[in-house]
Amino acid sequence: MRKEVQTREPRRLIVFTDLDGTLLNHGDYSWEAARPALEKTRALGIPLVICTSKTRPEVELLRAEIGVAGPFIVENGGGIFFPREYDDLPVGSSLVMDTYRCIPLGIPYARIRAFIEETAKTSSITGFGDMTVEEVSRLTGLDARRASLARQREFSEPFVLAREEELHEIERLAHLKGLAITRGGRFYHCMGYGNDKGGSVKRVRDIFARHWRGGVTAIGFGDSPNDFPLLEAVDIPVLIPHDDGSYEGLDLPGLVHAPYPGSRGWNAAALSVIAGADGGIRDGQS
Repeated sequence: MRKEVQTREPRRLIVFTDLDGTLLNHGDYSWEAARPALEKTRALGIPLVICTSKTRPEVELLRAEIGVAGPFIVENGGGIFFPREYDDLPVGSSLVMDTYRCIPLGIPYARIRAFIEETAKTSSITGFGDMTVEEVSRLTGLDARRASLARQREFSEPFVLAREEELHEIERLAHLKGLAITRGGRFYHCMGYGNDKGGSVKRVRDIFARHWRGGVTAIGFGDSPNDFPLLEAVDIPVLIPHDDGSYEGLDLPGLVHAPYPGSRGWNAAALSVIAGADGGIRDGQS
C-alpha cells in the first residue's frame, strides 16, 4: 500500500514597503527611479504590499499609477484592504467596504479626532482634521488633489506640534485613552494603542502562507521609526537612508542598509535582495 505524502509548496517571496521617503522620494514623491525593480517584482510574480501611513484614497491613486494590484495596508496598520473577490480570508475577520474586503485593526477615526480636539485646548497640537486642504498641501508638498485625499482618514491622524516639548505629555494622555503616538518621516501620528505596521504585516504574510500552503520569505522596506515594526516583522529588513545620507538608529539581525535615499535606494536594494533571496527560494508565481 502506497503511503500518501503531504507536500508543501516551496517558500515564496513577498515584499512589504513603506511609501514616503522609501519607495517615494521625500521631496518630490517620485517613484520613477524604482521602475526597474518594480518591473522585476511584477515579472517574477512577487506580491508587492504597500504598508503606509497614507490613506486608502491616496494608495488607490498611487497603485493605479504604479500598476500594483493585490492587498495594501493603510494608516500605519489601521486597515488591511484585499480585493473584494479575494475569498481566502479567515471567516469573520473582514468587512466588505466598497470594492474591498477590509480587516480593520485600528480604532474609528472619530475617537482619534475627539482626543486631538480635547488635547488642542491645552497644547499646540494641530491635526490634519484641523487644517484646510491648502495647509496640508503646504506642509506636505502635495498638490491640492492629493492633499485632499490625505485628509480622508479612517484610522489615524497625522499632526504637528508648535512646541516639541509637549510631546511627552501628549503621549501620556494618549496612552490613558487607549491611543499611541508614533513618528513618521514628516509628522507625528496618533492611532490606536497596539496598532502598528508590524501587526498588519504579520496578518498579511500569514494569509499568503496559508493560501500558498508553504513558507513565506518577507522582504520589508522602510526609513522612519513608524516603519520599525514593519522591519521587525519581516525576514529581510531593508533600511532606506534619509536625504542627508543618515539612517535611523535600528539594530536588527540581517538588516540591509540601502545605498541611496528614496526610490533610487529602494531600486538598488530591491534588485540586490531579490536576486540573493531567489537562490533556492521560489518567487511568487503559481
